[in-house]
This record gives sequence, structure tokens and C-alpha cells, in this order.
Amino acid sequence: QVQLVESGGGLVQPGGSLRLSCAASGFTFSTYYMSWYRQAPGKERELVARISPGGGSTNYAESVKGRFTISRDNDKRTVSLQMNSLKPEDTAVYYCQIRGWNGVWGPGTQVTVSS
Repeated sequence: QVQLVESGGGLVQPGGSLRLSCAASGFTFSTYYMSWYRQAPGKERELVARISPGGGSTNYAESVKGRFTISRDNDKRTVSLQMNSLKPEDTAVYYCQIRGWNGVWGPGTQVTVSS
């Protein structure tokens, strides 16, 4: 049974930084693309960033490009999201996802950017 557990969220002021982590288990982590999604109140879930199985290729939503960095550690079976220069519009619940595993999510971690 797969498990995804996100952590690292919290309250931060605009311009601040947070680092999110996702601990994954129950599947061959190193063979899958991993993604970070977020969902703000009243909005649909959106893709934030994605990383290739080996970590050599990344993609970002235009809204976070240059501010967020996705990374992974296949030995530890974790994927992280470093978020810098946070904006109020980044406020959302953040989830990690296994590419292709539709409907499989962790509990998410809340990120609130507010002064």
C-alpha cells in the first residue's frame, strides 16, 4: 500500500521561505516522476512542480518559476519543495503525487502566506 506524507508547511510572511517534504513508501520510488500540487480555497488543484525519477529533469508552473525548487532523494524516498519569495497567492494545501497514480494523495500540508 502506497503512502505519501507531506510535512513542513506553516505560516510565513510574504517574502519568506518554507521547505516542504514528502515521505513516500510502498512503491518503487526511484522509477517514478514525482510532483507537487497545491489547492487553494475555492480553486482546483494545480500542478506546481515535477521531477524526473533520477532527479535530473524538473518542470515548474509559471507562477512559481524562479522561486520554487523541487528535489528528491531516492535513497531516503523523499521529494522536497523549497519555496522562496513566498506570496499570498501561494497559500494552499500542498500535496505530493506519484505521476500516473490518479487519486493517490497524502494528507497534504498547509502553507499560509500572510502578513
